[in-house]
Amino acid sequence: MLLSMTGFGSATKRSQGLTVEVDVRSVNNRHLKVTVRGTDPYPLHESEIEKVVRRTVRRGSVTVYVRVERPNPLTDSTINTEALTAYIRQIRRACDAAGCPEYVGPLMTAALTLPGVVPEPCHFGTPPDEEWPLVRATLESALAKLDAMRAEEGRATSTELMALHAVIRQELAGVRSLLPTITAGYRQRLLDRVNSALAEAGVSLQPEHLIREVALFADRVDVSEEVTRLTSHLEQFAAIVSEGTEAGRRLEFLVQEMGREANTLGSKAGDIGISRHVLEIKATLEKIRELVQNIE
Repeated sequence: MLLSMTGFGSATKRSQGLTVEVDVRSVNNRHLKVTVRGTDPYPLHESEIEKVVRRTVRRGSVTVYVRVERPNPLTDSTINTEALTAYIRQIRRACDAAGCPEYVGPLMTAALTLPGVVPEPCHFGTPPDEEWPLVRATLESALAKLDAMRAEEGRATSTELMALHAVIRQELAGVRSLLPTITAGYRQRLLDRVNSALAEAGVSLQPEHLIREVALFADRVDVSEEVTRLTSHLEQFAAIVSEGTEAGRRLEFLVQEMGREANTLGSKAGDIGISRHVLEIKATLEKIRELVQNIE
């Protein structure tokens, strides 16, 4: 099954007064790149978070948002009394200046929540032992939802890729049907032009000269090898899409090779009918290339 590199997953878990929210977003990228943002110290704990992400995601640019709400016990030992006193004085002065001293009481009740009154514990580098298991479990749940979304988009992409694959097969069948007529058409056009010119000059044409010229042309425009290789690439393409495991890079390579064969086919054949089919093949390959760039 194909997996898209674009997706989103979110999860929330709570335990013993601790609330953890994790959002995971991914977009396409040639390699895996993990960026961690959110509550301290998790942006500094990127290596451990990346280990968890790598179990699910192999390619893409992944951004992990970790938000942790920690219980905040209000004890005398944790209150910054100087900061609290300064806030209370400012609140009194502000209410007096505004002529509404009745608001002092309600505002005092919110003073403990002001920055610096009850400092939150800082963690640098390593998450608290009681937090990390819950954060990891929440991250794994978010990654599971991300993976489900990527799988759903991958199924839709797989269907579209096979529809485009069918278009190329049909155009290639049109090329095969025209191949036998290229040499015969050239021979007839050459014969008509030469006979017209020789009739005016009163000179006869030696059959071996015409045969040699036609043989040289047939060798020059022979595209059977390109058609065979393009057919083989199409078979490999269908097999990889069906298999779906880490298919992105392999499909990118195959699309590149099919583009080369199509270019060679169009330049060598020298036939308007075949050129039309080649143009359709190249236009379809461009659509495939855009889709494949978003496959893991």
